[in-house]
Amino acid sequence: MSPAVAPARQDGMREHNLSLALSAVLESAEPVSRAQVAARTGLSRAAVTNLVDRLVEFGLVRELAPVALPRGRPAVPLVPAARTLAALGLEVNVDYLGVRALDLTGEVVAEQMVRGDLRGSEPSEVAGRLRRVADEVRASVVAQGMRVAGATLALPGLLDANSVLRTAPNLGWRDLDTLSLLPAGTVAGAAGFAVANEADLAARAEIRVRVTDPAGGTEPSFFYVSGEIGIGGARVLDGELIAGRHGWAGEIGHVVVGSGGSAGSGLVRLEDVAGQHALLRAAGLPAGAPPTALLEAVTNRNPAALNAVRDAGRALGIALAAVAHISDIDEVVLGGTFAALFDAVAPTVAAVLGELVVFSDWAPMSVTRARAGDYAALSGAAYTVIDRLVSQPSLWGPLRSVNG
Repeated sequence: MSPAVAPARQDGMREHNLSLALSAVLESAEPVSRAQVAARTGLSRAAVTNLVDRLVEFGLVRELAPVALPRGRPAVPLVPAARTLAALGLEVNVDYLGVRALDLTGEVVAEQMVRGDLRGSEPSEVAGRLRRVADEVRASVVAQGMRVAGATLALPGLLDANSVLRTAPNLGWRDLDTLSLLPAGTVAGAAGFAVANEADLAARAEIRVRVTDPAGGTEPSFFYVSGEIGIGGARVLDGELIAGRHGWAGEIGHVVVGSGGSAGSGLVRLEDVAGQHALLRAAGLPAGAPPTALLEAVTNRNPAALNAVRDAGRALGIALAAVAHISDIDEVVLGGTFAALFDAVAPTVAAVLGELVVFSDWAPMSVTRARAGDYAALSGAAYTVIDRLVSQPSLWGPLRSVNG
């Protein structure tokens, strides 16, 4: 017997329609009118007028100066409201932790980054450091007169549906209840607190940049590669992240690309050749050197650095060819370290893909540089907070206080 389906209540329908209207404004590459919102959502003009009035009242949408039209009344363009609220993106990675606050326009309104070697660290100690940074960013946001919506934490590892970090090999963390890391008061906000994989969140930031690009066209499809000390990945199909049954799809750094390694198995994984520390080691640079040191060595035509990047590009191409054959993708987006080294590494990756991918004669593989900028996972984490807000806009009614 099928489970009973709850009937739609009037307040539920209103919330759904508010969400539709807000999405139409936030996801548009350019200002939109009420008539355009009605056309995109299928709602009536009268309904959209009432909904937009509420969104303006809530401080989520702003009206620009009216624009004269050839016929009828002037149109009032609508845009996301700037600096009315902030979504926090938090990240713990192997060599840094950070917090970034974005407003509804996607502008960074506050940010702090702290570098340091976190391999083998104690989770509770790292959580304490992250709390202090988050508190400072939150205080900056509130001092600017904004409300805090909530936060999402990015971690470089496998997270299950219950937000348990099953493993983060490069941190040395395992079976960790991530929701216990940060007290709710640290990131208070109606949109709450969540945790997600770093590469998935970076891919979400890339989706957002492409969708809101006026020249973007259709919903994007690509495989995103997050190049850090570890290497993560995420598959995007028609603008949606495809995370797999357990949410663990895309772990490309663990794909075997050769044999003869020093590990017990004798197999060489992609991270063993193309991870940030592996690249620095092969280039003859200190393990703690910043990625800019590697880029400088490549720019100066240092032979060891050039060989390291070439070998990394070939290993990356081999791993991505396997991804292409299994997932039927024809665009690869290089982020993180690979975005910084794009001009040096992309030609090798593209050549290997052209050589190995069986369908490349009919659907040529393209290799592109990520557009989401530095620390994309921080932005992607903040965007997921905005997505949660969009699903329930009435949480942001003008009488609701979320900071006190």
